[in-house]
Amino acid sequence: MNATLPNTPAEPRLTSLSHGGGCGCKIAPGVLAEILKGTARLPVPPELLVGIETADDAAVYQLNEDQALVATTDFFMPIVDDPYDFGRIAATNAISDVYAMGGKPILALALVGMPINVLRTQTIARILEGGESVCRAAGIPLAGGHTIDSVEPIYGLVALGLVHPKRVKRNADARAGDVLVLGKPLGVGILSAALKKERLDAAGYERMIATTTRLNTPGPDLAALEGVHALTDVTGFGLAGHALELARGAGLSLTLDWSAVPVLDGVRELARAGMVTGASGRNWAGYGADVALPAGFAEAERALLTDPQTSGGLLVSCTPESVEEVLAVFRRHGFAEAAVIGRAEAAGASGLAVR
Repeated sequence: MNATLPNTPAEPRLTSLSHGGGCGCKIAPGVLAEILKGTARLPVPPELLVGIETADDAAVYQLNEDQALVATTDFFMPIVDDPYDFGRIAATNAISDVYAMGGKPILALALVGMPINVLRTQTIARILEGGESVCRAAGIPLAGGHTIDSVEPIYGLVALGLVHPKRVKRNADARAGDVLVLGKPLGVGILSAALKKERLDAAGYERMIATTTRLNTPGPDLAALEGVHALTDVTGFGLAGHALELARGAGLSLTLDWSAVPVLDGVRELARAGMVTGASGRNWAGYGADVALPAGFAEAERALLTDPQTSGGLLVSCTPESVEEVLAVFRRHGFAEAAVIGRAEAAGASGLAVR
């Protein structure tokens, strides 16, 4: 017997309730820079080791000689329709910023905004359960949070962690001669666009969930390596945007070997079929002037270069001598697709070139 009441309307797809999904919800780079341009004048205490000056992944505040607090927050609208998977992806993405600073997560708080007149309480509960499952996997408590009634579904975490002050890895400390290593393949935004347009098959969905719910646990071990100079994670601004942040922070020029960049299976075919996000175009409009592309670089490839990555991989800048150690750390944590993708060089002006 069907338990659904005859006059009960079907619950809408989660992705139909959001104007953008996952890290594709981020404000465009150029607009964000305009919004934040006056905040650098705020007073900065000496204990604040990392603030907003280089658009890093998290704030870091020194507590004592051996401990610094890593603090970050991340939340967004649904990137998938399954509520449990949405919760898992959002929580994994938020905790990633702690790992990207070289920190070990210790605590999380939930940020929940839901249209309670549209979604069933069971659906909302499943979103929270998904987030809780990731916190358990990270070995941290979900110790509270805040909820509001919102027009669009929003979920994420405040994530806190600890790191030794001497092991903090900023996104601005790359050095000339460094090699770049990427921990996860690209393509999450393209897969999410295909999902929203009902063009993603079951295998593609499985690949998307597998990569977006994989915690970036190599972070603390990478931070412990002397040869690792800079660390960040690739999220809403795409590989090109976050590579540019590395370049600008260190005053270097980065070169990507595009053929070496790992990409999720089936993504290129979807990109050629037009399965791209609006955020990809906004990203290019915001920073494309600082990216040199080779002649004949296809539009679909450019969309992949700027594709917003929700819960994307760690991007490491390290000495050539430490590359094998870096790759060994990734593999020990189950990141078999980690790859060397480029290098950093001294230059007259910071920027990014794709070869």
